[in-house]
Amino acid sequence: MQMLGLNPTAPFGPRPLSAAALRVQRDVMLCPAGKAAHKWKTFRHVCEARAEFRLSDRSLTVLNALLSFHPDTVLTLGTDGLVVFPSNRELSLRAHGIPASTLRRHIGALVDAGLILRRDSPNGKRYARRAPGGGIEQAFGFDLGPLVARADELADRAARLVEERRALDALREQITLARRDIAKMLSFCVEQHVEADLPALHREYRELLEGRPRPARRETLQPLAAALADLSGRILCILESHVGPATNGDARAESQRAAAEGEDVNGLPDAEAAHAEPQDEASSPVPVRLLAETCPDFVDYARDGLRSARDVTDTAAIVRPLLGVSPSAWEDACAAMGHGPASVTLALILQRGNAIRNPGGYLRTLARRASAGQFSVWPMLMALGASQRRNDAAGRRPPSPPSFPDENA
Repeated sequence: MQMLGLNPTAPFGPRPLSAAALRVQRDVMLCPAGKAAHKWKTFRHVCEARAEFRLSDRSLTVLNALLSFHPDTVLTLGTDGLVVFPSNRELSLRAHGIPASTLRRHIGALVDAGLILRRDSPNGKRYARRAPGGGIEQAFGFDLGPLVARADELADRAARLVEERRALDALREQITLARRDIAKMLSFCVEQHVEADLPALHREYRELLEGRPRPARRETLQPLAAALADLSGRILCILESHVGPATNGDARAESQRAAAEGEDVNGLPDAEAAHAEPQDEASSPVPVRLLAETCPDFVDYARDGLRSARDVTDTAAIVRPLLGVSPSAWEDACAAMGHGPASVTLALILQRGNAIRNPGGYLRTLARRASAGQFSVWPMLMALGASQRRNDAAGRRPPSPPSFPDENA
């Protein structure tokens, strides 16, 4: 057929001829002869832009295998040698054992993406007809010409997407740093009894986080980064007007904190833990590591991370006024649950964010349940952890967190 100046375009069998294939065929024909492209650089560009072509990793594996069948590293249009014709068996072996039925699906995806063209023979087989001199006169298989014709476009797409990812990563870094600054500055304000409307600042902070766009895109993260930077700047101005020199009391507090680092993570000093009575699962202490994994927002307010039960209770003392929980509600919760479980409950309430409209009232309700022997932090902790795992698996944020009893009390 090439002898007649023709190239087969229509696919063999019941597959219809598509407008996309005709457009790609036209682009290849209009591309000047002699245009060359490094096949592995072009393949890398396709990998970078795979999301725009809706290609899976296995489709890329098949494309990689097809490219490997061409002997040249640099592909050149107009040489009549850009058609590769591997058998299904050979293609499957180079594609790491992908079965024939799956190969067909991924080849179809590559054709639909306009990266290759089918050059089907009269009987649908892939082969090459050779000239008397031994050279290939006509080949039937997959034409790699579209990759050469679109090489510049693919390079531009890849560069744009890499730049977008770089900018997105930079925005995420800004947001992470701003979150850390805000949480630590609010913690400092509480510890130093800075005169400011801390609950209002904390609510504003939580509302910004609750409104985080999913999925994250550059244009949607930029306003969030700017808002967090503005809030961080305002809190810093408040701090700068209240910061004073360090006192001996500060040094003593640091010394006491360092001495407390040897405390067991379950909330008992080593000597007491050795003689503690066995506890059932419902009343057993929550491991600090599990709490830190389930409540990362709570960790943001910890001075030096969560490593012991003392860290948990110290951080709860910082978070309590930020949530607007009154001292009396906190005392009731500690009396009913114990200081450790009450601190864990406060961490869970914080992690729930704006889903709990009245944290103080909710804590009082849970304290009453605890007084009646009807409350344990474990179901609440497990429900939140399960919800987070489902969200991670789905790759999206749910419309609302899991429901707990009387949370809007």
